[in-house]
Amino acid sequence: MKLLLRRNQKPAMVMGSPTFTLEVRAELTPEEKADIEKYKLGNTLLYVRNPNVPDVDGGTLGGLASMIKWRITNLTVSVKDLLQGKRIDCKDIMEMLGAEDQIKEAAQNFKAVLRAAAGFGGEEVVAIQ
Repeated sequence: MKLLLRRNQKPAMVMGSPTFTLEVRAELTPEEKADIEKYKLGNTLLYVRNPNVPDVDGGTLGGLASMIKWRITNLTVSVKDLLQGKRIDCKDIMEMLGAEDQIKEAAQNFKAVLRAAAGFGGEEVVAIQ
């Protein structure tokens, strides 16, 4: 598995600050792709930003506005997203770097899952010293 990362910046809208974007995509071997299909891992979430749904009063306009804002700022990255490529918009560089670090760590962990999946039906010898 190779994780491809691309950082970009979109210019600020009138008097605002620029938006920073992180594009992520994974290149997998045919064997890794086959294991993802075999074990149905495509919907496995690797990254979640803003996962907490706000408490809202369903009958108020303010509650509706809170839900809309949450839907806009909520973001998930799944295994399927990595295969297709995903763009993450961030309000500043620190948020972008944080997302990048979390996605790298999640990809490392997922690679361990793929290694385990590839080893089913075989045996492993571990030298104990």
